[in-house]
Amino acid sequence: MANSDNNSLLPAYLVVGDDTLKRDAVMKKLRMRLEKLGDLSFNFDGFSGETADGAAIVSACQTIPFASEKRLVQVSDAEKLKKHDWEPVVEYLSSPNETTVLIMLAEKMAASAALYKAVSKLGKTAIIDCSRPKARALPAHIVRMAAGYGLDMNERAAQKMVELIGEDTVRIDAELNKLSLALGPSAKITDKEIKVHVAQVSEAKPWEFVNAFSARNISECIRLHALMPSVSALALLGMCTSRIRELICAKSIESEGGSVSSVLPKMLGVPDWKVKNHAAYARRFTSDELRCALESAMYAERGMKSGSDSDATFIEWVLSVLRK
Repeated sequence: MANSDNNSLLPAYLVVGDDTLKRDAVMKKLRMRLEKLGDLSFNFDGFSGETADGAAIVSACQTIPFASEKRLVQVSDAEKLKKHDWEPVVEYLSSPNETTVLIMLAEKMAASAALYKAVSKLGKTAIIDCSRPKARALPAHIVRMAAGYGLDMNERAAQKMVELIGEDTVRIDAELNKLSLALGPSAKITDKEIKVHVAQVSEAKPWEFVNAFSARNISECIRLHALMPSVSALALLGMCTSRIRELICAKSIESEGGSVSSVLPKMLGVPDWKVKNHAAYARRFTSDELRCALESAMYAERGMKSGSDSDATFIEWVLSVLRK
């Protein structure tokens, strides 16, 4: 009689999402379940979607396992399969070999894709979502990851870690492991420990700078600018200028008694969440200050394009706009 691991395994899975750490963990778990059923060294075929031949994948899936209940066929980068290669795989999935488990890994794949639909028909657990947590949910996720190493970390420390090393969960996991080894598995981790033990490797995001600019936070603008070596000053000037125009619109709406949160998204053609703080940002400036900022941006851009030091010109403009 087949064991429960055998009975619960589907003939195919699609492991999809941009969280590499989670994808690796899912793959490791599935391999462990299959290894209980036999030796995978004789019952494994691996393919890359970028170079794989669809007929070869199907042939591997149709092969009978040797001295095992199951075979494993793995296709990495499945989203890169060409049409003439995924078509035979889709056809195979309509009547798959029950002695093979086909696992396809993809960083992203639309639910409308034929391959996605074919796998989803095999069962509710056939599609395994490994999407990275949203930016606002990531600190809480890191706190839970830290707990797995026995570390007592608060969300402020987790947010600091994101600022320093970015949103790559593999890199975050490696840093948590280092913290556990350096400070002990039951250490209490605050943002102070993060500043001491975690090196800055991630660039700041341009939108973070624009938000700090909108909040009239000079020190934060200077800090973030230093963390964006690959973003040109001219590009940042353009983003800030666009934000100034948006704040002028917000101020105009509010002066006429309208609701910025309801009118501005329709006016700009953007989702509500993109302008949720615009009313508060606009109140930090007078209408004259915003108009002057827009005019001075024109002169700053002209200076950058005529050969002056772009970074110095940009910072000088930022200071002139944000100082009260």
